[in-house]
Amino acid sequence: MSEKNSNKVGKVYLVGAGPGDPGLITVRGKSLLERAEVVVYDYLASPKLLKHVPKEAELIYAGKKGGVKHTHTQEEINQMLVDWAASGKTVIRLKGGDPFIFGRGGEEVETLAESGVPFEVVPGVTSATAAATYAGIPITHREHTASVAFLTGHEDPTKPGSNIDWAKLATGAGTLVVYMGIKNLPIIVKNLVDNGRDPKTPVAVVRWASTPEQRSVVGTLETIADIVRENEIKPPALIIVGEVVTLRDKIDWFEKRPLFGKRIVVTRTREQASELMAGLDENGANCLEYATIKIEPVDSYDELDEELERLHEYHWILFTSLHGVKYFFDRLHKKGLDARSLNGPSVAAVGRATADLLLTYGIRADLLPAVFTGEGLAESLLDQGVEGRNILIPRAEKAREILPETLRGAGAQVTVTPVYKNVAPQGKQQELRDDLASGKVNMVTFTSSSTVRNFLAMLGAESSDDVKLLMKDVVIAAIGPITAKTVTDNGLQVDIQPENYTIPDLVQSIVSYYTK
Repeated sequence: MSEKNSNKVGKVYLVGAGPGDPGLITVRGKSLLERAEVVVYDYLASPKLLKHVPKEAELIYAGKKGGVKHTHTQEEINQMLVDWAASGKTVIRLKGGDPFIFGRGGEEVETLAESGVPFEVVPGVTSATAAATYAGIPITHREHTASVAFLTGHEDPTKPGSNIDWAKLATGAGTLVVYMGIKNLPIIVKNLVDNGRDPKTPVAVVRWASTPEQRSVVGTLETIADIVRENEIKPPALIIVGEVVTLRDKIDWFEKRPLFGKRIVVTRTREQASELMAGLDENGANCLEYATIKIEPVDSYDELDEELERLHEYHWILFTSLHGVKYFFDRLHKKGLDARSLNGPSVAAVGRATADLLLTYGIRADLLPAVFTGEGLAESLLDQGVEGRNILIPRAEKAREILPETLRGAGAQVTVTPVYKNVAPQGKQQELRDDLASGKVNMVTFTSSSTVRNFLAMLGAESSDDVKLLMKDVVIAAIGPITAKTVTDNGLQVDIQPENYTIPDLVQSIVSYYTK
C-alpha cells in the first residue's frame, strides 16, 4: 500500500455497479470510476466497468462467491478501505447491484464513519428490479399487486432467531423477490406454503440477470424447486414470487432478441471493435473480444514527413482505412500543420466510415466509390482519369497492392507512404483455442483479410485439419468479398456476407441469418 500522502485527504465512494449489464451503471458511478486511484470490486460487478478506470489505478478483487473461499473477509475489506483512504487515495468500492440492498454497504460505511473517513454512497440498479424487468416481469402492476418485498434467502429460515417473519411475509406482500435463495429454495417454498401462500402461485428464477448469460425458468411454488434442479440453475440467481410472473409470456423482451444466447467472436482491433460490438450487443449477442490486430505507429515517419512538405504537388490523396486517416493527421498536426495543408489535392475515401472520420478533421471526401473496396476505389478513380496524376496513399506498412498497381498501370504516379503497422496481439491464444474447442463459440466475424490471417495465426494450428476441427459448426461472417476470399483461401467456408461492405450491414446480415 502507498505511503500516506499528507497533502491530500482520501475519500471512499461506495458505487453500485448495477446487476451485470455495464450499461446500467449510473452517470455518477461512471464519472467516479474515471478518476479512481484505487478500485475494490466485487464478484458481481461487471469486469467491463474496469475499462473506465485509469490504467495507473490499483485494482483489488474482493469478491465473495458461494461455496468458494473468500478472497478477503468483510472485516479485511472494511480495514482496506480505511487504510487506502488514510494514504490519501480516491477509493471506489464497486459493488454489484445497490450497495445498501443486501450488499453489506451499511457495514462498510459504519466502519468508515467510525474511523473518520469521508465517504459517499452512489446507489445502483438493484438486482431485484433488474432481474424482474429483464425477465419481462413487472414487480408491481395495477391489476395484480401494489406491494413488493425484498428478502434474503441466504440465511436458514428454520434456524432459531431468524430475521424473517414468514407468517406475516408469506401473504403480506403481493410480490416477493428473494436474493441469494437458490441453495435454500426448498426451505423457502415450504415456509411460504406452510404460512398460507397458495402452492399454485407463479414463480420465476432468473440467473445472471441483464447479461448475455441470463437464464430464466418459470413454475409454481410446488414445482419450482424441481424445475431449478432439472435445469441446473446455479447462483447468482433471484427468485420472484407472485401473480405478476404470468405477465412474462406477454412482455418478455430481453431473451427474445434475435441474437440472444449467441456467442460471437469479434476480431477487430480494440479501437475499432466498439461499433460492431454495440450492434451485436443491441441484438442480444454475447460478444467475445479477441482482437487479432494491434495497431502501432511505424518505426520512422521520415518518409511521410517528406511527402507532407510537398502535399501541394499531389492531385489526389487516397485514404483506405480509419487508421490511415488517424495516423496521417496525427503526424500532420505534430509537424505544426492542419487541414488547410490539403487545400490543393482532391481527397478520396475507401468507404463511408473513412469519409465520416475525415469530416471530423475538417475534410470532406471528394470521391467515395460505389463499392467499398480497394478495387472499387481504383475503378472510381479510373473513371476520373488518372494518367499523369500524382497520387499519395497513406496506409499500413503491409497492405494489398491492388490499388497502387492498378493506378500505376493506368499511368498514374503513385507514392505509398506507411503511416501505421499491424502487429499480432499476444496473450489470448490459449483462451481462444479453449473457447472454440469447448463449442462455446457460435460465430466468428472478420472485417479484413488481416483479421483472418492473424486469427489463424492466433490459433497456432498445426494443419488445416486442426483449423477445421476447431471451427467445426462455427458460423463465419465476412464483411466483404476480399475478406471472404482470404477465408476460403485458407480452407474455411463463409456463411454470411452483406451486400454492402459496412459494419451496420454486417450486423443486419447476422441478424437476418439467425431470424430467417
